[in-house]
Formats: sequence, C-alpha cells, structure tokens
Amino acid sequence: MEFIDYYKLLELDKSASQADIKKAYRRLARKYHPDLNPNDKEAQARFQQINEAHEVLSDPEKRKKYDQYGKDWQHADQFEEARRQQKASGGRGFGGFGGGGQQYNYSGSFDDDTFSDFFEQMFGGSARAHGSGRGRHFKGQDYNAELQLNLSDIYTSHKQTITVNGKNIRLTIPAGVENGQTIKIKGHGGLGVQGGPKGDLYITFNIINNTNFRREKENLYANQEIDLTTAVLGGEIHVNTFNGKVKLNVKPGTQNDTRVKLKGKGFPKYKKEGQYGDLFITYKVKMPKHLNAEQQRLFRELQKTGL
Repeated sequence: MEFIDYYKLLELDKSASQADIKKAYRRLARKYHPDLNPNDKEAQARFQQINEAHEVLSDPEKRKKYDQYGKDWQHADQFEEARRQQKASGGRGFGGFGGGGQQYNYSGSFDDDTFSDFFEQMFGGSARAHGSGRGRHFKGQDYNAELQLNLSDIYTSHKQTITVNGKNIRLTIPAGVENGQTIKIKGHGGLGVQGGPKGDLYITFNIINNTNFRREKENLYANQEIDLTTAVLGGEIHVNTFNGKVKLNVKPGTQNDTRVKLKGKGFPKYKKEGQYGDLFITYKVKMPKHLNAEQQRLFRELQKTGL
C-alpha cells in the first residue's frame, strides 16, 4: 500500500495543533469538495484523502498511533501484542496468528523496518491465498465529515443528500440539531480488513445563525423596539416569531428591558416531535428624537405634573 503522509496532505507539520488541523481540513475540504468539482475524479480522490487525514489526525489516540506506525497504525494494538509475546518468549519468536490450521511465525527483532512486512504476512494476501476462513477481521476506518447548515434549515426535519468520498448519502436531518453536534451513520466508513465490517461515518453539524434570534438549545431570544407612548399607555404590537408574526398586548407602564415569554414559540426540541421551546421578547423603549414645537410643549406640560 502506498504511504500517504497525512500531515503533508493537509499542508501541516507534525507540531500542528488540533486547531491548525481543523482549520486546514475545512479549507481543503471546501476546495476539493465534489459539489464544487463535478466530474473531477482527481479532486474527488483528493477529497477522500483529506477526510481520511482529518479522521486520523483529529483524534489524539489515532494520531499517536499514526505518528509511531505510519500506514500500519490501524494494527498498532496487534503489533504491541506481538512485542509483548516476543518479550515473554525471550526473543525466540512466536506463532499462533492465522486460521484454518495455519500459523505465521516470525523470529527476530521487531523494529520499524520489519513492522510493515510482518503485518503484510499476517493480514495481507497470504492468508487469503491459502483460503483461511478464520483470519482476523478488522472494522474499516471511521470517516468524519462536517455539514454546514443555516439555523432556518433545521427548524423542520428534512432530507438531504451529501457526498462523502465520492458517494452520495441521503440522510434525514432532524429538526433542532445543535451546533457542534455529531451523529453516526453506520456502515458508511472505510472498507473492513479481511472481510471485517465497514467503518462508520460521523457527521458534525456547523450551524450558522442567519436570523435575528439568539438560540439557547430549544429557547429563542429577541429584542423588540416599542415607542415611548406605547410603553407608557400600553397598546397592541406585532412581533416576529420563527414561523410568522403574532400579536402582543403591551401593558401600560412597561419599563425598558421588560421581558415577556411566548410559550411554545421557540425552537423544536431535538427528536421530540411537536415539542417546542419558548420565545423570550425583551422590550427596548425607543426614545423620541427631533421633537417638533408642539411635542416639546406637551412634554413640558407633563414635566410640570411631576410625571
């Protein structure tokens, strides 16, 4: 298998921080995304490699194994077990791997130069060629992807098709998903080793707020300007909710920064069909500017009353 330097692929060095890795992945994933490069097989292949690189380097445990074992990092645990068996046997070699009555034996020092050759013998064409039916099976590599959506997109559940590693995957986006939330799509990762199951696909949501509402889980918050006379005398106003306007009655003597709750007018609760949070409206009393002479006279009269 040709070795792919994940650091070089993401245009990073080995000292890169997790923030550097995430930033590089986002930049390159956008550049080579299949939707932006239709019918470009080279770009699709590059996009797949970028996803693989991010999947490994963004996970501290996988990154540690990759830094130590390179392309064979997925078999690091088996290699460490082999080291322990060799040490226990006094360096005389060991056997016991394989199936169908076969053994693969290795004697000598397990250094990095012989590591790949050893695993090629354990998990490569040899076992398949001899028809082993009891070889070790390993789950395929998990993939990670990021899906960017607007807040208005996730007010209702909807279906969407995404492209991952050149394959179209149709999935349902549940209403109310959170920014940064990750969901698992089983069986849409890399191919298994030796007939093992496919890996899984993990999708992380990046939610962009394209509205005037502030969201905190299922609750929404917004400011609403009211004029001074409405605040003093009360009155009827119309305010925006996420799915249309509603009528509100402002009480006489309403103070600036008064907050009112509109029950059930918030955001959908995740995977709770028909349930919504609340909408909180904060009144901002708008002071009049550029009063004409008559308005100024009336305010002076009010001032004399001690109001």
